[in-house]
Amino acid sequence: MRNLIVFSGEGPSVRTDLRLSRALIGEDGRIYICGEKTLYAFESNGSIAWTSYLSYACNASMAPVHGTVGKLYLVAENRVLRINFSDVRSSPPAVEVFFGPEKGQAGAGDIIGLAASTLSSSVFINIKNRGLLLYKMHGKLHWSAGAVLYQYGYSLGCRKGVKDCSFSSSPVVDRCEASLYISNNAGELYSLSLRSPHFNWVQDLSSFDKNFTVTPGNNGRLYVTVPPLSLVLTLDVLKGNILWQTSIGPLGSAECEPVVDSNGWVSIGSLDGFLYSISPTGALKKYSKASEQDYVIQVSPHLDCSGNAIYMSQTEMEGKVVRTVGESTCVSAMKPKGVLFTMLVPATGVIHWSESYPGKVSSMLSQSDLKNFVLDEGLLLSFIAASTFVVVNAAGTGKPLPCRSKRNERTIVLFLLLESILLVILAGLVRFCCIFWTKKKLQDQGLGSFLEKRRSLQLKKKEFDRTITQLEKKAANEAVAHEVIEEIGDLVRERESISRKLSTTYSLGRDIGKGLRSESLLPVYDGKSRSFSFQSARKESVTIFHTLSNTSSGESSKEKDSDGDFHEENQSSAKGKGKARAPV
Repeated sequence: MRNLIVFSGEGPSVRTDLRLSRALIGEDGRIYICGEKTLYAFESNGSIAWTSYLSYACNASMAPVHGTVGKLYLVAENRVLRINFSDVRSSPPAVEVFFGPEKGQAGAGDIIGLAASTLSSSVFINIKNRGLLLYKMHGKLHWSAGAVLYQYGYSLGCRKGVKDCSFSSSPVVDRCEASLYISNNAGELYSLSLRSPHFNWVQDLSSFDKNFTVTPGNNGRLYVTVPPLSLVLTLDVLKGNILWQTSIGPLGSAECEPVVDSNGWVSIGSLDGFLYSISPTGALKKYSKASEQDYVIQVSPHLDCSGNAIYMSQTEMEGKVVRTVGESTCVSAMKPKGVLFTMLVPATGVIHWSESYPGKVSSMLSQSDLKNFVLDEGLLLSFIAASTFVVVNAAGTGKPLPCRSKRNERTIVLFLLLESILLVILAGLVRFCCIFWTKKKLQDQGLGSFLEKRRSLQLKKKEFDRTITQLEKKAANEAVAHEVIEEIGDLVRERESISRKLSTTYSLGRDIGKGLRSESLLPVYDGKSRSFSFQSARKESVTIFHTLSNTSSGESSKEKDSDGDFHEENQSSAKGKGKARAPV
């Protein structure tokens, strides 16, 4: 157990009778810590935002994990609890058992690790000697996987023997690759798909050691830290091949793991007092703000909200001694004297802020609710990384970096908008190539001739529309209706001929002829009578029946036919009522 630093007016003292859980820096900027049977939500300035009683003692070695907005998951007495605090202002946080027995019932087994993925709305639970379980966030078991899987006719995992072989680490989610990593007690590392219990690959790392930690880079790389050998391995996430390995100084514990910034630099602290940073190409840099002879780094660094800088803590030790035993380096010390916190950019080595504890940091934090808790340097580092008041200190020497979310919010929106526009254009081009260029009509003419002919037909159709509209208005006058009916019929037929060409031969869609129904004048002839339908300028639907006489004798009959013996039926659209008129 690490030494715990307690706030005191005379400097730090040491206690080991109380231990809080590892901290989670939430997406809302708050810090979530579990102690005994209580979950604490701290503001970044150290004040308590709210608390929740859990009824079960939480596991101090596991930090809570993010769920969907307003939800957290944590392990307590071999149960997974879900805390819903989305509406904490109006009601207290709701605590429920997400996985495991109810109170008073026997447990399902020791929970080794917990992880969650908001991308797939899943919660991953590793149970000792049982396997990996995937639960959807609504509570339904989706799939389970053991350390051995028969896939494609082959046995994957536990190559050195199935007996007593099981998953032994906490699952780790790679958000960019939609993959999950977990190791077994035989020293094998697995890559699984988030959607199904499918093994992407299994890499045997037992030649290095059986105990290691895994850190996804979310950049196509996976980093494996081997504390006993002081090694950092870089793996390819697609196949699990080792790209390179880098030796660093001695590590404090198996929990010590690196952090990856937005520039792709991997940084991890060592007991020799140095911060080791590895570039995306494998180049190594060492940083030490203080004299490494008196300092050690025994907690993992934290990423700044900008994504470019990191926070590290160097603990000043009393009586530090470094010895080399064979190929191993051992570091021993009497007790801690103080802590130096530093914010730097690994890619450039620029230090943006540095402060000691006890000092201004302790005075600022001791004025908050943190004075009632026992904190180690790891928890202090979590609060400093989440705080904004620490970056610019009282002396004004600090220089804050813009947080990644605030700095890139507008850029991301503009990028997504531009990407959507490009996708629409690309979809249109693909449709044009798949449909338009496969037309048989283009085999004998060029694209320019085709488009010019199509445009010419469209102009002719518009001209016919205007002419027909004018004639329909003229035909609405009873005195001249019979003089324009024939002309309108001819124009309608020519316009429909052009419409058929535009919808088939010169269309930009499929060459399937479709019958077009015209709302304009359509002459119908049955050998005895002809009828015409159109709309007048006053939006009245008019139907004209022209009846041919069957009698050929009698001068009066001929004169009657020549004068146009017909009836009009005028239906008003406003009243919906027809009115018959006398023959003309």
